[in-house]
Amino acid sequence: MSLRALHSAATGMEAGTFSLDTIANNLANAGTNGFKRTTVNFEDLYYEHLRPAGVQDSKSGSLTPVGISVGLGTQVASTVVDHTQGNLKQTNSPTDLAITGEGFFPVTDGVETFYTRDGAFTRNTDGNLVLAKSSQGYLLQPNITFPQDTTEISISADGVIAIKQAGSQLSTELGQIQLARFVNQEGLLQIGDNLYAETSSSGTPLLGVAATEGRGKIEQSFLEGSNVQPVQELVELIKTQRNFELNSQVIQAADQALQVVSNLRRF
Repeated sequence: MSLRALHSAATGMEAGTFSLDTIANNLANAGTNGFKRTTVNFEDLYYEHLRPAGVQDSKSGSLTPVGISVGLGTQVASTVVDHTQGNLKQTNSPTDLAITGEGFFPVTDGVETFYTRDGAFTRNTDGNLVLAKSSQGYLLQPNITFPQDTTEISISADGVIAIKQAGSQLSTELGQIQLARFVNQEGLLQIGDNLYAETSSSGTPLLGVAATEGRGKIEQSFLEGSNVQPVQELVELIKTQRNFELNSQVIQAADQALQVVSNLRRF
């Protein structure tokens, strides 16, 4: 019995360590634009059925109403990205964009297309609208190129970009930003750099105009913050710590029981 307890408690400590890693990552990204917190789901392991329910009793001949079983611990079942909306923070940049509702900005590194909720865009030297990264600028798709003499940028809720150029008071429509939706956005692959990649589980991207067919609206001069709530993560951290401590105490108790049994054999 003590051996089962040792194994079960060990799996509990391993699960607690994984949960702690997830909480640490959430808290580390509490200030990351467009970051979505991750939650962990656990499931119980196999059961050892010492006496299954519904077996015929050899004495009375009747079927046993209940059985005798013991579980063998827990394991991580899945991690799920919480895609709830993060708080919007206003900026002074006309190329900062936030999505209120569902949707992702499609961007490319020139080879592959990725998807992001980070709307910290800027113009590169060629006038292209790119995701502001120190390592690499990911081009927004479809590509938007601003003339060098652009003096004013206006972006509507449905993504229509209008500009004014030097020496003119007339607005010119430059293009329209598209957003991508997925049938199963939880199936997207997180690859870092605030980017997601399409998978067979997420389904193919459903590209279209913002504020249509379930896609969110675009807010100019706003950025979406992380949806991590530090207080909530702190509560989860305390629960994880307590669960880890209790499992370690179970291991100590099981070890002591095994020592008692071992000492009994000496006499």
